[in-house]
Amino acid sequence: MPDFITAWLDQNDVFTTMTMLEYWNGLVQTVQLVFLSLIIGLLVAVPLAILRTNRRWWVSGPVWVYTYLFRGTPLLIQLYIIYYGLAQIPGIQETFWWSIFREPFYPALLAFTLNTAAYTTEIFRGAIAATPQGEIEAAKAYGMSWFLRLRRIVLPSAARRAVQAYSNEVIFMLHASAIASVVTIVDLTGAARNIYSRFYAPFEAFIGVALIYMALTFLLVFAFRKLENHLLRHQRPAGG
Repeated sequence: MPDFITAWLDQNDVFTTMTMLEYWNGLVQTVQLVFLSLIIGLLVAVPLAILRTNRRWWVSGPVWVYTYLFRGTPLLIQLYIIYYGLAQIPGIQETFWWSIFREPFYPALLAFTLNTAAYTTEIFRGAIAATPQGEIEAAKAYGMSWFLRLRRIVLPSAARRAVQAYSNEVIFMLHASAIASVVTIVDLTGAARNIYSRFYAPFEAFIGVALIYMALTFLLVFAFRKLENHLLRHQRPAGG
């Protein structure tokens, strides 16, 4: 950090070098938690969305139940159930799983992953179901198998339609990650709470963290806008 910034930070009571380091550590924790949950959730959601579009009820039914449960209950309640409930499973403290889930990061990661996977499943299900029938019939006419149609036609087409709705889900998960602090994770919100309790300065502590969340949100909006323009570039006028 440049010397003039360090000197400016040390001249005020709240935003010192130490508190900015706390915000930075909280930012790293937040980005790790959100990024991992989104990546794992996306990997889980795509095959579930494909199963969700199946006409056989015994295939799509269990996926519907899963998405209904996790979309119908608050994320905070899901986090509480996983964080406090896993420890109550008989015998888990004698297994290697306890060495993982005794740390608050992994129960939070599991709760966030299951939640975002449920929403993402429905986003991609709708996008897959909206695939024009003409594209599928043309792929069949070329002799493509079901898997080849899925890989070359259905999923790429669905991704273009789903990107806007999925960007909202990513931003929602970033904002929802603030509840991770209730299970002792020192993320951005947890860092702000610690700074507030130390200096009794709620406005400075929480407005500071709100500005960081806003900056992250603007970065995500910008990135998804670029991605959407890239995926939909074929729809631009020829002379544009």
